[in-house]
Amino acid sequence: MASGIFAILDDIAALMDDVAVTAKIATKKTAGILGDDLAVNAEKATGFLSSRELPVLWAITKGSFVNKLIIVPIALLLNAFFPIAIKVILILGGVYLAYEGVEKIIEYFFHRQKEGHEVVAEIKQDGKDAEKAKVKSAIMTDFILSIEIVIIALGTVLTESLSLQILTVSVVALLATVGVYGIVAIIVRMDDAGYKLIKSSGDKGILAGMGHMLVKSLPVIIRILAVVGTIALILVAGGIFAHNIDFLHHLLPNVPSIIKETLLGLIAGLVAVGIVKAVKAIF
Repeated sequence: MASGIFAILDDIAALMDDVAVTAKIATKKTAGILGDDLAVNAEKATGFLSSRELPVLWAITKGSFVNKLIIVPIALLLNAFFPIAIKVILILGGVYLAYEGVEKIIEYFFHRQKEGHEVVAEIKQDGKDAEKAKVKSAIMTDFILSIEIVIIALGTVLTESLSLQILTVSVVALLATVGVYGIVAIIVRMDDAGYKLIKSSGDKGILAGMGHMLVKSLPVIIRILAVVGTIALILVAGGIFAHNIDFLHHLLPNVPSIIKETLLGLIAGLVAVGIVKAVKAIF
């Protein structure tokens, strides 16, 4: 009896060791997407009142966990019974990311001045409705990026046993959520930490200097993340198209991949924005 228990424990230890190795490899392969995920979600999790930053971030984090709970089992099932569906879902997700990125660029360059009644209407909409809309948008973007993360992680263990696939993908999905949103939480609370340092030091000395630096750095970091997040959306979309559509994969072989993926993301985004605007104009 005792020897049987020890044998089971030994098997579990061996499996956990294998999971640690495969999860490390999968995490390295998804590092680029995780960086994009961080940039995109840090930008989306800001712009709220200080008292609402952490509640909003927690709502997005819970949404991200739900996304992973939905995506992981579906990805494993599709990979087993209908693998072509994964590629189709990836491409549709890429179109959505490209649309979001290009729409932000168009909004920035062609944003018209709002008239008085529009500003009043926008102010009335601010608050819970605007917060819910931004949280919903962040969770949707997280869903698309999570698909990419999960499928890349799954791709590293396709030849392994089903139990190792499940554990590896689950570990990577959990690390992605905790790691990304943990860092985002630190970023959005920089100014509060700065104010506390200034207050506790009586606005004197090294601590006060650090506090002022944190307060002044936050708006700069947010602006940088807004730009990086938009670029990340387009690059991730372009990368999805280049790696999953054979014609595009072999197109322009002498052009650096980053340039090709940027162009693919921009073109797809422009087409998507045009279609959405045409549909809105009709209906």
